[in-house]
Amino acid sequence: MRIVPKIPSRFNIADWFLDRPADEHPERIAILGEPSRVSYGELRALANRVGNALLAAGCARGDRVLIVLRDSPEFIAAFFGATKIGALPVPVNFFARTADYAFYLSDSEASIAVVDESALKEFLPAAQGSEPRLIVVEPDPQADVAREQDSNSFDSMQWADWIGGAKPTCPSCDTSANDPAFLLYTSGSGGHPKAAVHQHKDMLAATRNYAEGVLGIRADDRVFSVSKLFFAYGLGNAMYFPLAVGASTILNPEKTRVDRVAELVAHHRPTIFFGVPTFYAALLREMNRGLPIDFSSVRIAASAGEPLPAEIFRQFRGRMNIEILDGIGSTEMLHIFISNRPDEAKPASCGRVVPGYQARITDETGQACGSGDIGNLFVKGESALAEYWHQPGYTTRVKNDGWVGTGDKFFCDADGFYHYSGRSDDMLKVSGMWVSPVEVEDALLGDTRIAEAAVVGISDGAGLMKPVAFVVLATASQPSAETAHAIQESLRTRLVHYKCPREIRFVDELPKTVTGKIQRYLLRNQLEKK
Repeated sequence: MRIVPKIPSRFNIADWFLDRPADEHPERIAILGEPSRVSYGELRALANRVGNALLAAGCARGDRVLIVLRDSPEFIAAFFGATKIGALPVPVNFFARTADYAFYLSDSEASIAVVDESALKEFLPAAQGSEPRLIVVEPDPQADVAREQDSNSFDSMQWADWIGGAKPTCPSCDTSANDPAFLLYTSGSGGHPKAAVHQHKDMLAATRNYAEGVLGIRADDRVFSVSKLFFAYGLGNAMYFPLAVGASTILNPEKTRVDRVAELVAHHRPTIFFGVPTFYAALLREMNRGLPIDFSSVRIAASAGEPLPAEIFRQFRGRMNIEILDGIGSTEMLHIFISNRPDEAKPASCGRVVPGYQARITDETGQACGSGDIGNLFVKGESALAEYWHQPGYTTRVKNDGWVGTGDKFFCDADGFYHYSGRSDDMLKVSGMWVSPVEVEDALLGDTRIAEAAVVGISDGAGLMKPVAFVVLATASQPSAETAHAIQESLRTRLVHYKCPREIRFVDELPKTVTGKIQRYLLRNQLEKK
């Protein structure tokens, strides 16, 4: 049995994830790219300068620091610079819009915002009224970005000037393992995002449980995450997992494109690759179109964010000779709590419970479900959120006696593997039987004419629920009534009749969050407006 040391009662994540590895190996490379390499010693000095600059700006313990940055050394330095002094970093989507930033500023009440220059066009209108202290980070001069400089009406400084006179040493604030450390907003796949408050202990718990306990991450690993740092999944993948063991992370400041990811993989040769199902599907499509992709350096490929269709798992294994380790995590639990293991992956499942966590599936009355029965998933573990920021009522509804309701429908098979059946509000009751949209979507993806699919339900004139499929066709296929009929006929050979969509709707793309989750509620809204 693996013995995990207890987390100290006095604990600051900046000490563990940055100062400790920098003390042990200051010259080792923490960031391989992009745009340049950064050693552990250099990264610590940068974070310390940020901490001192925050103090000089009047930032106090508990104050929120909004981070609107690309994946970059500045992001990591801003994050740990804030935690060093007991402030709470609040990373948010760099690709958001003005209305989103207005919400983040109002909700978090951030007094300081560290913003990439190319995001100012959307950010500045949102900041009118709240007017936080603004620190502007200039992107790499070689980057292809639109520069925006109209920040003169704000109390603003350029990053280089802000940290230029700050000392490269900064003692960490004496924090408890249970003190608030940072805020992470949920992805908003079901509506308005909420900020989960995480404590200093949570990152270490997630690292030990998943990164070390499941992936076996090592100091000689090179880690690449398609998901960005502002997202809970990407924050672990590309920041604190590799830093915890003295490994190297590969950062991509640009929007995710398959061809660019292929270039970075070829150049930096990652050993652990983190993606989402949408990206793996896009990767396979581009390979089929002739894009050269070399994954020979990768020993582990992981997936989360949405369930990985069995068809994508099989195709990827066939092309790359790598099993994708699908898992499920959440912003509330910080990272993955159920996962497949190396050499034990089961297609169409999220795997088994990660060490350090507990999971249970209950029916609507709260009773435990039997093997194979679909119910509501609850999870418990040391990385769970402390609360939702300024939402005590919602916190009480989601978290009870340490158990966190995921809002997901699952069943557990006889071997202890958990299978995702959809969000609780995505499940369909058809002909008196529960239908999982995930199962139908997986069957649809087994059709070579289909590139992407999402299934939602609509009530007919008699008030009965009928499944409808939204389909993105592969390049070689054309939308037509004949194509829709052929798809339905093919499905009837793989699914019982009541699970087959009554209608196929062709679309150019599916609505997704920036993290790749399909926003089925928007598809339902489309149907209801018809």
